[in-house]
Amino acid sequence: MENKDKNQEKENGSRVDFRVFLMWVAIIGLIIFLLMRTPEGEKNSAMQLPVRELVDYASKGEVQSLELKEDSLAGERYYKISGELKVGEKLKNFNAAGRLSEEEFSTLRAKVPTFKEPPSETVLSAILVSAIPSLLIFALIGFFIYRTIKRNQASQMAFVRSRARLMDKEKSKVTFADVAGCDESKEEVSEVVDFLRDAKKFNAIGGRVPKGVLLVGPPGTGKTLLARAVAGEANVPFFSISGSDFVELFVGVGASRVRDTFDQARKNAPCIVFIDEIDAVGRQRGSGLGGGNDEREQTLNSLLVEMDGFEPQDSIIVIAATNRPDVLDSALLRPGRFDRQVYVDLPDIKGRTEILKVHAKKFKIDDSVKLEEVAKATTGFAGADLANLLNEAALIAVRSRKEKIDMISISEARDKISYGRERHRVMDQKDRSKTAYHEAGHALVQVLIDDGLMPLHKVTIVPRGGALGMAMFMPEKDVLGYERTQLKNMICTAMAGRIGEKVFSGEISNGASSDIKNATSMARRMVCEWGMSDKLGPIAYGENQQNLFLGREIARTQSISEETLRAIDAEIQSIVSEQYARAEKLIADHAEAHKKIAEALLEYETLDGVHVKEIVEFGEIRTEVGYLSLEKKAEVRKAAEAKEAEEKAAEAAKIEASDPKGEKPKNGVGER
Repeated sequence: MENKDKNQEKENGSRVDFRVFLMWVAIIGLIIFLLMRTPEGEKNSAMQLPVRELVDYASKGEVQSLELKEDSLAGERYYKISGELKVGEKLKNFNAAGRLSEEEFSTLRAKVPTFKEPPSETVLSAILVSAIPSLLIFALIGFFIYRTIKRNQASQMAFVRSRARLMDKEKSKVTFADVAGCDESKEEVSEVVDFLRDAKKFNAIGGRVPKGVLLVGPPGTGKTLLARAVAGEANVPFFSISGSDFVELFVGVGASRVRDTFDQARKNAPCIVFIDEIDAVGRQRGSGLGGGNDEREQTLNSLLVEMDGFEPQDSIIVIAATNRPDVLDSALLRPGRFDRQVYVDLPDIKGRTEILKVHAKKFKIDDSVKLEEVAKATTGFAGADLANLLNEAALIAVRSRKEKIDMISISEARDKISYGRERHRVMDQKDRSKTAYHEAGHALVQVLIDDGLMPLHKVTIVPRGGALGMAMFMPEKDVLGYERTQLKNMICTAMAGRIGEKVFSGEISNGASSDIKNATSMARRMVCEWGMSDKLGPIAYGENQQNLFLGREIARTQSISEETLRAIDAEIQSIVSEQYARAEKLIADHAEAHKKIAEALLEYETLDGVHVKEIVEFGEIRTEVGYLSLEKKAEVRKAAEAKEAEEKAAEAAKIEASDPKGEKPKNGVGER
C-alpha cells in the first residue's frame, strides 16, 4: 500500500506540474487572442476618420465598402463604422465612430457600393461580449486554485494513512525451505498457513487459528525471515509494517494509521498483518515520561482495540516480532491478542549446519570445506552471523586471488567477525614484548586449568579491533550453562594477563582494564544473580542493578541493606583476589613455559592452541606453525602481484612478437 501511495503521489505531482504549465499557456494564449480580436487591435492598423469626412468621401464615390454597427451604449443614432477607402489605386481600411443624421445615413446607403448593416447589439450582449474573456480567465485561475487546495487536503489525509506494504506474491520468493535452524518455530508458524489454506480440518474439532503470533528471540535469529516465509507460503494477502511506522510526532496520527491498517486488512480478509519491532509501539503503558496521554500510548490503545476489541477480527491474523518481550504491555500479550509466543533461539550445531547449507548454495565453496566443522567452530552465531561469515569469507578469498572459498578464508572471516580485523600498527620492541607476555599469561593459565569448556583456540599479538593482542577461546559444544568452578577458571584466566605483564616489566599497566572489568562483572553476577556465594547463599540481589528504561519503571527501589551491600562487595573482592593469586602461582610455577610462549609469539605473532600445549608439555613447538607475520604476509602479497605483472607483460610481449607490424586482425578481434 505504501508503494502504491508513493507512486500515486509521484504521478499526481508530475501531473499537477504539467497542468500548471498548460494553465498559464492557455491564459496567455487567450489574452493574445482577445487582444487581436478587439476593436482596439483593429484601430492600430486602420485609418481613423471623422464621420463628416467619411460622408464627403462617400459622396465622391471613394468609399468601396462599409459596415455600420449601431452603438446603443453611446446614444441614439450613434454608429461604429468600418470599411475600405479607395486611396489612389489601393484600398485602405478605415474606422469611424459618431452620430449620423438621417440625411447622412441615406447618403452613405446610396453612394457606397457595398453597404452592410448587421443587427444592432443589445446592452446585455455588449456587456457579455466584453465580460466573457475576463470571466474565462478568472474561471481558469479559480479552477486550478481549487484543484491545488484539494490536492493539499488529499496529501494531508495521506499523512495519516497506513504505511503497510502489501507483499507481492510473485516477488516474495522466500519459503519455509529457505528457513533453517529453527524447526520448532517453523512448525508453529506453519500451522497458521495450514489454517488459512484449509480451515475445515481445524474447525471440525472446534479449533480456531491463533489471532496473534509473537516471534521472540535474539537479533539475527531469523524472525523477519520466518515472517517472509509465511508470506511466500500463504495464499492470502500479506501486509508488512514496522512498529516505528505507527509512531509520529503529531497526536492521533499513529492511532489513525493503526485503524487504516486494519481497514485495509478487512477489505482483503482473510489476510496476515506482520508488525516488525512491535516493541516500538507496544511498550508498557502508565510508565515513562509521557504518562497515559502520550501519542505512543494512544497508538497502543488503538492497536489493542483493533486486535481484540468489541468487534472480533477472526479473519485477520497478526504476526509480530521483537527481541524485547519484557517491555511489552501485558494487555498486548494476553490470549485473544497474541495467543502464541514463538521463541526463535540461537541455532545449535545441527541448526547452524542447516543454515550454512542454505547460504552455501549462493557461493563457490571448495570441496575441502566441511560445513559441519564450520558449524562446530561458530558456537553462538545467529543465522545472520553465519550468512555474514560466508560473505566475508568470499571477500577474503577474492582478495587472496582464490577461485573458491576454502577453510582458511572461513577461519579468517570468523576471527574478523568475532574479534575484529587485523590492524597494521607500528609498535616498538618493548610494546610488542609486553603484549606477548600479557597474552602468553592468558594462554598458559588457560592450558593449565583447561576444564574442556573453553579450550584455547589461538593466541596472537597482532592488533585486532581495539586490542593490541588477544587469546581466543572456542567451545567444543554449545554452552548451555556454567558451573561455579568453570566461572572461577575464567576469572583466573582473565587475571593472568596482568600477571604476565608484571613478570616482564615489574610494573602493572592499564592494558588489563578490559580483563579486570570482565572478571569483576562475572564475579558480581556469581554473587548477586546466580547464588554462588557460600556466605550470602542462594539469594538474588540483582534488583538494584536493573538499567533505567523508559518502557518500564523510572524509579528504582532500594531493597538491599547497606550491610548486605558491603558483604556483596567483600565476596566479589574475595573471588577475584583468590583467582588472581591462583593465576600468579601458576605462572610462577611455569615461568620457563611462559617465557617460551612469549618468545614464540614474538617470532610468529600467532600460535594455535596446540602449539601452546606442546610448549607446556614438551618445552618446544613440534607442530609446524602455519601463520605468517604481517610483514611476511605483505612480502608474499607483493611477490604475488609482481609475478602477476610479469605474466601479463610476457603475454603482451608474446602477442606483439606474433604480430610485429601491428596489423589489425581482419575479423576485428583485438580492436580497442
